[in-house]
Amino acid sequence: MDTREWLVVNALPGVGPQRIAELVARQPQWPEGWLAALPSKAASALRLWYEHPSKSPLQRAVEASLAWQSNAPGRTILHRDHPAWSPLLNQIADPPAVLWAQGDLSALERPTLAMVGTRRPTAEGAHNAKTFARELARRGWCIVSGMALGVDGVAQQAALDAGGSSVAVLGCGIDVIYPARHRALYQQLSDSPGGLVLAEHPPGTVAHPAFFPRRNRIVTGLSLGTLVVEAAEKSGSLVSARLAMEQGRDVFALPSSLHNQQARGCLQLLRQGAAMACDPEDIVNELQHWASEFLPPPMADLSAASSMPADEPLPDALLGLLGASPTPIDALVQQSGSSVSECQQRLLMLEIDGWVASRAGGWVRLPRP
Repeated sequence: MDTREWLVVNALPGVGPQRIAELVARQPQWPEGWLAALPSKAASALRLWYEHPSKSPLQRAVEASLAWQSNAPGRTILHRDHPAWSPLLNQIADPPAVLWAQGDLSALERPTLAMVGTRRPTAEGAHNAKTFARELARRGWCIVSGMALGVDGVAQQAALDAGGSSVAVLGCGIDVIYPARHRALYQQLSDSPGGLVLAEHPPGTVAHPAFFPRRNRIVTGLSLGTLVVEAAEKSGSLVSARLAMEQGRDVFALPSSLHNQQARGCLQLLRQGAAMACDPEDIVNELQHWASEFLPPPMADLSAASSMPADEPLPDALLGLLGASPTPIDALVQQSGSSVSECQQRLLMLEIDGWVASRAGGWVRLPRP
């Protein structure tokens, strides 16, 4: 199915994401199979669009979305048949039929981790969100969140500041900035390499409380795992954690003081079986198996190697695993058989000597003068 057809399916009256997913699983022929399987009201709307599109309200919705897409660069309408669509979404029970996207679609090619938490973090919570997001971004992970105040925004800003990737899923239309205080973050996510904004609702849709749980299922559905940084006992972040568990994804929580009311929800999650994360390494190690399909194996840069005199020995075997494209330290650890701390120490010495440099997504080998 093409973009127009997916937009029509998304706008059918009385048909939600779960029903659409169930129909897709049956692989009905378009449009005959859909007409036979849809409820009568939706089938009538689809038939009118198919036979007399100029008379159909669905056509107006389609034209409005296509006009939005064509009005500025970096805008895309994603759906199951789009090459940039994340296959992780197809694994949940109620994936969106369509996502309006603005920004760098390559963010969806990286291993993804949802980071969520309270809108009023303590200084410790904000520090932890920033530290974890920055370190994971440097390792090539994409931080997914809801661009909310507090932990969400702190984590996404830290990931972008580190030169990494971040995806924001909105609980409104793609062109509605909510909360308004995150206008600068919204622009950075829309315009920066590695930044991406997604919305399930058509442009112009204002934020509504009922939309946020629906948004949260996309945040966790796009992610290999979910990290709850700091959350009170009745925090909406616990809803995200529950959704992630129902989707079969790993849930992590940061431990905190018993006296920190803003972190009681994390302690509750740990009692319920969430994995404790004391360091970004805990998350990477747990999810490495699933992330490996997103992280390409390191390849030596032949052009860099050929520019080196034949009689000049390499000061460290790690250089043979590095090239012009960033290689995450996780891949270096796996390929070299060294520990993370040993790899970091060796890379530091190579960086001091001008052999390597840290870039967004990992380490690169520098050409020799």
